[in-house]
Amino acid sequence: MDFLLTPGTIVRHPNQPDWGLGRIQAVNGDSLAVNFEEVGRQIIRTRHVVLEIVEPAMGYE
Repeated sequence: MDFLLTPGTIVRHPNQPDWGLGRIQAVNGDSLAVNFEEVGRQIIRTRHVVLEIVEPAMGYE
């Protein structure tokens, strides 16, 4: 797993843009708990989805 995917990192799901931005809440192996703006908490498997990291300057702090 990418070392940048740590709690607090802001991400976007490339296949679900309508979910909005999300903040990683927890990391457990290849699973991430991410709280997205529009759909709430989702569990993401990093072996199936490569999340896009959003720079803080793009909003959502």
